[in-house]
Amino acid sequence: MANRHTIILMQTSQSRATRTFMDYDSISQAMDGICGLYERKLKDLNPATGNITYDIADLYNFIDGLADMSALVYDHRIQAFLPNDRQWIKQKLFQHLKKLAH
Repeated sequence: MANRHTIILMQTSQSRATRTFMDYDSISQAMDGICGLYERKLKDLNPATGNITYDIADLYNFIDGLADMSALVYDHRIQAFLPNDRQWIKQKLFQHLKKLAH
């Protein structure tokens, strides 16, 4: 997953004005970025809570609750970005978090 430039495209609500992107040097960094995004949202929703925990299902619900989320991953062989859907992102998040847990 290293050295694969990854752009996360997302839209938080039905309003086109909420479209944004996050740019990362690797898939792994992109997965950390998505987790960080969710953790910041949890902190905003629970400002009085010092230690917030969540599981993979909570993270999946967050992703599914967005109007849209996808990833563009650079493929050096064809010198182009390949699109990946929300399901791919969830699969990569699971693999990433599993790897961090070990």
